Amino acid sequence: MAFVIDLFLHLDVHLNTFVNQYGALSYALLFLVIFIETGAVVLPFLPGDSLLFAAGAISAIQGNVLNHYVLMIMFWIAAFAGDNLNFFIGRTIGYRLVRHPILGRFIKEKQLVEAKDFYERHGAMAIIFARFLPIIRTLGPFTAAVSGFSYKRFVSLTAIAATAWVIIGVEAGYYFGRIEFIQQHFTLVILGILLVTALPAIIAAIRSRIISKKQQKMAK
Repeated sequence: MAFVIDLFLHLDVHLNTFVNQYGALSYALLFLVIFIETGAVVLPFLPGDSLLFAAGAISAIQGNVLNHYVLMIMFWIAAFAGDNLNFFIGRTIGYRLVRHPILGRFIKEKQLVEAKDFYERHGAMAIIFARFLPIIRTLGPFTAAVSGFSYKRFVSLTAIAATAWVIIGVEAGYYFGRIEFIQQHFTLVILGILLVTALPAIIAAIRSRIISKKQQKMAK
């Protein structure tokens, strides 16, 4: 657990070390992380937004093997392919995955209920919004598939969402990552990204808890 926390807080250092050591092979690792974070359903805790920002920032370092245009194309493919895999899992396996004795430990049914509620409140735009929200991003395609969302509509929306997410994440890292203040306080920036992206989910959870308590009081 300590390693995971350190990995998130010092993502730039760990990623830069890996890139310097493995060169162009780093693209494969970055692709896999985003593809798995998006498509595996049971691994919503992998870095997403922060990884795009960190990779973009490292690509801005002169002489670095990473190219931010290549990163954007690669991340888009990973995100789009991951969403489609996630949707396919939801359409073919559904809630059996959540109730699996082993795999079910990584994903809670309560999280799926929250994701489904998010979709019901925001409609089709939820596909785009979900791409920018940790956990919901991973559970979103699965929930959409289980709830009978049109695959044709899902594909077009997730393509738009992946495009916006990748461009904003990588380019923000590429241009802002070169600022000396951000370089010196990269850990705070990563924490800020994690907080901002998690804030809607936190607010939704608090709101849900308040409503639940009110309903319990009214039932008494």
